[in-house]
Amino acid sequence: MTSFAPAVRNHRRAALAVVLCAGLTAALTACAGEDLDKGTNGVGRLSAAEIDKKTRAAADAADAVRLAGKLVSKGGTYTLNMRLNAEGGTGSVTSKQSTFVLLRIGDELFLKADSAFWNHEKSDQGEKGDQAAADKLNGKYVKVPEGDPTYKQLRGFTDKEILLDGLLSLHGEVSKGDRDKISGVRTIQIRGGKGEGGVLDVSLEGKPYPVRVARGGGGGSVTLADWGKPFALEAPEEADTVDYGGQLPKSSG
Repeated sequence: MTSFAPAVRNHRRAALAVVLCAGLTAALTACAGEDLDKGTNGVGRLSAAEIDKKTRAAADAADAVRLAGKLVSKGGTYTLNMRLNAEGGTGSVTSKQSTFVLLRIGDELFLKADSAFWNHEKSDQGEKGDQAAADKLNGKYVKVPEGDPTYKQLRGFTDKEILLDGLLSLHGEVSKGDRDKISGVRTIQIRGGKGEGGVLDVSLEGKPYPVRVARGGGGGSVTLADWGKPFALEAPEEADTVDYGGQLPKSSG
């Protein structure tokens, strides 16, 4: 008697192979046809070095930016919330023990803090805290003399060029990292080294602005937004300004 079982099994195997091959072919075709950069600014197709160059150029050309986050340096740890433009900047800086507001217009730099800040800073300098003097400065803008030792440090927080130059510098060989979405904006990463030299998340929408920076060596992380969005810098009213009457206390980290 002739057996049809082998023929049936062979037919089923052939049919299964056809189905699997067809499914695999469809999947590969779909993957091959998917363009991750469709609808983007196209920088995702570039090399890491080219992306780095373009994002630095976009940042340098922008009239303004808002940055918020934490910076860690030898001088201490600072939490920033600043708006910067070519004329100066304004916003808040929080160190380990205090929070203060900075405002710079051109070369004029003002600092505003509460009485606790002034009383604490005076005490740190080995002086007896003068509550009356601290109360006088409470909530007032104090102009920082250009010759004061803290002027250069404080000005750096309000200088777009200086701040971005330090933030956006990657160290080591630059490579491309993951794609992500930050605050609804598609991004691509570029990394210094394997990430230990810093990581930039660059926008894939509109101009290739950096939208997040993670500094190498645990140097903090900062988000950047409102690129090119103008804002006004206005000098404080005379009634809101007080002359400190001497060298400012050295700001502690």
